[in-house]
Amino acid sequence: MTASGGFRSELCAGAIMSAGGAEEDIPLGERKTVTDFCYLLDKSKQLFNGLRDLPQYGHKQWQSYFGRTFDVYTKLWKFQQQHRQVLDNRYGLKRWQIGEIASKIGQLYYHYYLRTSETSYLNEAFSFYSAIRQRSYYSQVNKEDRPELVVKKLRYYARYIVVCLLLNKMDLVKDLVKDLSDEIEDYTHRFNTEDQLEWNLVLQEVAAFIEADPVMVLNDDNTVVVTSKRLVEGGVPQLEQGMIVGQLTLADALIIGNCSNQVKFSELTIDMFRMLQALEREPVNLATQMNKPGMLEPSEKPAKRENPHKYLLYKPTFTNLPLRTFKELPANSVLLMYLSATGVFPTGRSDYEGPYDFGGVLTNSNRDILNGETVHKRNQAHKEMHCLHPGDLYPFTRKPLFVVVDSSNSVAYKNFTNLFGQPVVCLLSPTVYPKNMQDQSQRGSLFTLFLYNPLMAFLYVCGLSSMRSGLWDKCQEFLRKVNRDLGQLISRSRSIDQAFLQFFGDEFLRLLLVRFVFCSATMRLHKVFRETRNYPETYPQLPKEETVENPMVQKHVLELASILDVQNLFCDNTLDDY
Repeated sequence: MTASGGFRSELCAGAIMSAGGAEEDIPLGERKTVTDFCYLLDKSKQLFNGLRDLPQYGHKQWQSYFGRTFDVYTKLWKFQQQHRQVLDNRYGLKRWQIGEIASKIGQLYYHYYLRTSETSYLNEAFSFYSAIRQRSYYSQVNKEDRPELVVKKLRYYARYIVVCLLLNKMDLVKDLVKDLSDEIEDYTHRFNTEDQLEWNLVLQEVAAFIEADPVMVLNDDNTVVVTSKRLVEGGVPQLEQGMIVGQLTLADALIIGNCSNQVKFSELTIDMFRMLQALEREPVNLATQMNKPGMLEPSEKPAKRENPHKYLLYKPTFTNLPLRTFKELPANSVLLMYLSATGVFPTGRSDYEGPYDFGGVLTNSNRDILNGETVHKRNQAHKEMHCLHPGDLYPFTRKPLFVVVDSSNSVAYKNFTNLFGQPVVCLLSPTVYPKNMQDQSQRGSLFTLFLYNPLMAFLYVCGLSSMRSGLWDKCQEFLRKVNRDLGQLISRSRSIDQAFLQFFGDEFLRLLLVRFVFCSATMRLHKVFRETRNYPETYPQLPKEETVENPMVQKHVLELASILDVQNLFCDNTLDDY
């Protein structure tokens, strides 16, 4: 099939004639049905292919285009349902072609989710992908001697897996991986193709992704419990009445990933995947009036739930950064930048140490990597072109900026200067982990794990790889109490920099700050984390005695360790050690 109108008309005519003799013998109404179907199919493809050319920024520029695309696909899907018999007889409509339409609608919802960050659209994408499998739309593809059709099927499976991963449907992911493995084996056996290694790599990547979580939560029958890591109702410590905090709202987030050797799937590293979910609310089911799979009309889109709009950037160059988004940031809004990347270190000391003299993180380069660090081979007078330096972020500080850096050179971002008086906060990972923790770096960073799922991170540093669901729930309830206390501690601090409180009014940022304090307190008490480099830091500095080294916080960490019977791993009188 093609997007060319002329050829489409010929193809429609050919389909009619081959199915029922001379075209003039076909009732006019049935001919019109086929022509209308061809027109809608043509139009849908044109609009869908145009999606890739839409800018990432400027809601008005892309939302109207998505609206038109949704409208055409709604009509196309309903049309093929209403006229299936005529299309079967007169057009020769095949089930894999219906599957292709459903797959395109699933992709449409997924891309709309990426643009709006409304997690409920993931459920809509899932309903179409699920229907394709349940109704075996692609089952006859393998009987046709056309490798390009099999590739469509394989790509459908890969996209379906991504959506299921984002919805935490892990049992289904495992079934889909098995199906995909069987399909790849059949594909490579039947066709002598050059992409066999690529598809086998896809299988390896998703298998590693599934195994990335270091802790399993088990039911009594040893089945794995899948726990959501997104923001749920009541999951954030509430602000006390009369508490004075900023009214800023997290509007946009740049999530950048470029960690060497870290598990990834579909241009999502495991760190990016985790931070993505940490900045989302739990999906709600968007029930529509139609039988599933249905179409969510643009007018039926869910009420805005203030999920930040996210840009997922895997190994971007500096010019790939959507700088235009900063210009369009609404009033009283915050831009979050999450950097999970290999550290770039300065090669020498200069007389004047400015914001480009401390190195930074590597966003995109094929340079030599040694032990996770970039080795410079260029003139020392020149800076690494693909390094994101602290100075590169200065233009963004004209508006409220919240930065999370997870890197072996995160401390480069301590050397910040607030030039414009807007609130700026940087949460900075440890630069070195104890040796026994370094072995697991491929499965994601410990710092990001704490920001994403503090209990799982705590269990991991305690050497626990599995836990019964009852005990997990008990610990989660205890952590909710800890979060409430930490929230009060931060908001009541008399010496804390006001920048932290400016961001404290936003639920996502409040939770990140509370989890950061818990992370830092845990590492400072743990006997294995003894070097200063093992601890996370912030810009501006937090008052340690009122937060991460506060006796009440330490007491909570030790109480959690006691619940888990691992208190021997922690120092219970560390105040004397500092």
